[in-house]
Amino acid sequence: MRALIQRVAEAHVAVENRQIASIGAGVLIFVCVMQDDQQAQCKKLAEKIAKLRMFKDAEGKMNRALIDVQAEALVISQFTLAADMVSGNRPGFSKAAAPKKGQTFYEDFITYLSQYDIVVKMGEFGANMQVSLINDGPATFWLEI
Repeated sequence: MRALIQRVAEAHVAVENRQIASIGAGVLIFVCVMQDDQQAQCKKLAEKIAKLRMFKDAEGKMNRALIDVQAEALVISQFTLAADMVSGNRPGFSKAAAPKKGQTFYEDFITYLSQYDIVVKMGEFGANMQVSLINDGPATFWLEI
């Protein structure tokens, strides 16, 4: 599984010009399920993100985790993180999981992340979404499990 994690002051997601979810301070997580991913990776990715020390402590150092600051998470499915751009000019997505598996693992990841008492909101799987954010830092992290 792949994730692009952005620390945000706020983030929103809309589908067909209708806002479906928003968060205040926290993280915006773009998640991609790969073809060869196994169920255990959902749980491992959720744990890693929940405990990733990406928030500042009293001294201004990134020393606090999502579970420490009780921030929110907005999780968006994004199969384009599987893009293969090694040859040619058109990205290939053959390494991404099939939609059924992608949706199942996406929903399982959200369930696992919620088990850390994190308020988790989500986009709409497979929809054309408009995501807005105010990046905090900016602090952006790439994670592959």
